[in-house]
Amino acid sequence: MDWITGIQKAIDYVEEHLLEPISYEETAKRAYASSFHFQRIFGIICGYTLGDYIRFRRLSLAGRELAEQNGKVIDVALKYGYDTPESFTRAFVRFHGVSPTQAKRGATLKTFSRLSVKLSLNGGTTMEYRIENRETFQLIVKKKRFPKGTELTAVQISDFWAECGKDGTIGRMIESADESVIGKNIVGVSFEYEGTDDEFPYGIGAAYNGSGSLGKDVTVVTIPAHTYVVFACVGKMPEAFSDTYRNICTEFFPTSEYRPIGLGFESYPSADVSNPAYQCEIWVAVEKKN
Repeated sequence: MDWITGIQKAIDYVEEHLLEPISYEETAKRAYASSFHFQRIFGIICGYTLGDYIRFRRLSLAGRELAEQNGKVIDVALKYGYDTPESFTRAFVRFHGVSPTQAKRGATLKTFSRLSVKLSLNGGTTMEYRIENRETFQLIVKKKRFPKGTELTAVQISDFWAECGKDGTIGRMIESADESVIGKNIVGVSFEYEGTDDEFPYGIGAAYNGSGSLGKDVTVVTIPAHTYVVFACVGKMPEAFSDTYRNICTEFFPTSEYRPIGLGFESYPSADVSNPAYQCEIWVAVEKKN
């Protein structure tokens, strides 16, 4: 299944359960993806997070119900997943710009329609990539566990990177890097296959040369042999990363002989991510389509 089809199946699942608690992990399963990768791809392709989509849809329907059916605010609040009328009112005002009471009196409201993902290939996009067949190698990694079933934000990942930079972890990894694998680059990678029912680890690391001081909370992880499609990503982050990933999802894989198999990582040569000429790489493990 390609990512576009997977996202549509996940959206269909969300729409069928808008009046129930929605697990991000269960939603991602409909796309045969991990929660981490699904949320990342959804945000890049759609331009807003999965959590935003769910909230906007619920508030849109709640507004219509208040305006057309004149329901009680407390009943509508509970129906669309809010514990109290106060929390519902705050969210309602942020989205619609008016209060639920004003909505009942005929105020102008906003609508947020159901999403339908359609692939449009216009051509003319240049993408640099190469195929890498990598034998088993080791990463020296510091991991942090994130909860499954909930919204994962880019801020959480960014904060983890900042933490590893400040405490010297990244510097020690560079000193122990095996340059023959991916140079002295630092990588970000998720390890869903090591996760539990409740959480999964995301790691920051480097190819390991077998020497040096690992430091606190740092482990060595073996990465199995895989074929990767490696995409060049050039420009200021995170805009360049999002643009490249969007093209990977909507243009490369739908027309390629390959399909992604879940494992992948980003390879960063430095922390100079605000440089307009910054260059990094996105590695996606693949297999050939049947």
